Amino acid sequence: MNRRKLLTMSGAVLAGALSDADAFSRERRESRCTNSHNASQMRLPTTDVHYQWVQDYVEETPDADYRHASQAALDAFRDLKFGVRIHWGIYSILGQPKGPLPFSEPNGPWDFLEMSNEQRQEYQDLYRTWNPTEFDAEQWMALFSRSGAKCFAFTTKHHDGFSMFDTHAHVQRRVNWGASSDPCLEDCNLSYSIMDTPFHRDVVRELCDAARRYGIRIDLYFSHADWYDADFRPYAFHPLQTPHDSPVDRDFVDKQGWGPESRFNRWAAIVPDADAEEVQRMLVRHRKQLHELLTRYGKIDMVCFDQWLGPRVWAQLKATIKELRSIQPDLMFRARGIGNYGDYYTPEGFVPDAPENTDMPWMTIYPLGNSFSYIESDSFKGAKWIIDNVVDAAAKGGNFMAGIGADPTGKFHPTAIAQLEEAGAWLRRNGEAIYATRHLRTRWKDGENVRFTWRKDGTVLYATSLKRPAGKLVLHSVRARPSSTVTLLGHGNTPVNWTQADSDLLIELPHDIPDALAYTFKVTLESAVNCG
Repeated sequence: MNRRKLLTMSGAVLAGALSDADAFSRERRESRCTNSHNASQMRLPTTDVHYQWVQDYVEETPDADYRHASQAALDAFRDLKFGVRIHWGIYSILGQPKGPLPFSEPNGPWDFLEMSNEQRQEYQDLYRTWNPTEFDAEQWMALFSRSGAKCFAFTTKHHDGFSMFDTHAHVQRRVNWGASSDPCLEDCNLSYSIMDTPFHRDVVRELCDAARRYGIRIDLYFSHADWYDADFRPYAFHPLQTPHDSPVDRDFVDKQGWGPESRFNRWAAIVPDADAEEVQRMLVRHRKQLHELLTRYGKIDMVCFDQWLGPRVWAQLKATIKELRSIQPDLMFRARGIGNYGDYYTPEGFVPDAPENTDMPWMTIYPLGNSFSYIESDSFKGAKWIIDNVVDAAAKGGNFMAGIGADPTGKFHPTAIAQLEEAGAWLRRNGEAIYATRHLRTRWKDGENVRFTWRKDGTVLYATSLKRPAGKLVLHSVRARPSSTVTLLGHGNTPVNWTQADSDLLIELPHDIPDALAYTFKVTLESAVNCG
């Protein structure tokens, strides 16, 4: 660890156990210095369910010749704080109440596992009519920019196997769900991609090019699993299972005690084991598609892996990860399917209760509506919900990504657009308290409604109240000194009155301040904390 230089401060101090200047300086030093971690020491929390699925065969300590993304890449990831996640593919058609495969609660490609064989075959043929003529990558990125998003994630290929980019890696064997008897395997030679559709445009290329024009970082989602390609059986929750192979998900199912009537067993069709040629073909196609994404679309900031490929082929998947790292060394890998070889992980549907007991960076992913994918009659959680979660995640040292889906034409739901733009307006006024800040590991909040963040140089403390203070904001853990100044962001940034009453800092909220999604107070200090 780098030698640290501690400077005496005379601005504000945390009350209680950190009531003297030296102790507070140590806490600020932690904010400045220990938010940067040695990548070789990063470990997933053992409570992460996706890590639990692979920890029996993915070694806890990566190979000595493996290198994570650089410290600069990790720091840039921590600077993001807010992003937008887009799920879009032929499954978006299921969000139409009068679509060919109506469901009461569409859930993207996962609906495939609940379908009859006839419906599955119909689903696999939907690409023949996929023509989202209203899609405009420039409009998408303009929306994300107005929303304050610093990154976006996009589903290049979800579990259903349909590729939203111009892949040259063809499927050689697939399942025919419409066979007169049981589902059977058949030979084919098809990319099963957007280039096979009437639309015939490389969506991933258009999105990457537009994102760079807006300075938005790129996160490409890619599922290890592929339910269209029969060579990928039986890994993860593949609808094709085999008599003898025992992938990690079957072991997991057995550990849960799920019986023969379980949902998992209803999903599966039993087909012959994959032979050595099919396994090798699967590995080659998996690697080729990832190689395409990292060599044909410019600099990619993150690859968002999902699912896994199981213990039988872990050595080969690990070799793929090492090869991809050599192509783009600062690429951030999501940890799903690769354990501690990952550079970040994603709590799904929740922000952790407290700063995580892990050195691995994280980004919560959470749908703005009821599903990550498009539902025409969806209800959305609101701009207030977005900002509360962004503030909460930032105070705990993480990022927050709101998920939305586009409809079959390429448009987002107008309510989702309005809520994202409202959140973006707040971030334009208060963003300095969010972007590129760091957290205090032990003093990240004051009560239920106040969250703290720090400017990285240690000269400014931000206190964001998720609710409107009743006349005064009382901070029980901050002690100011006469030289401190306090301003309310987004409202002229003029100084506000404050008083110190023993260990409580009382900040007055001006009476003429309109209601806001949250209220951020900026407390300036007099000296920085440096790491030497």
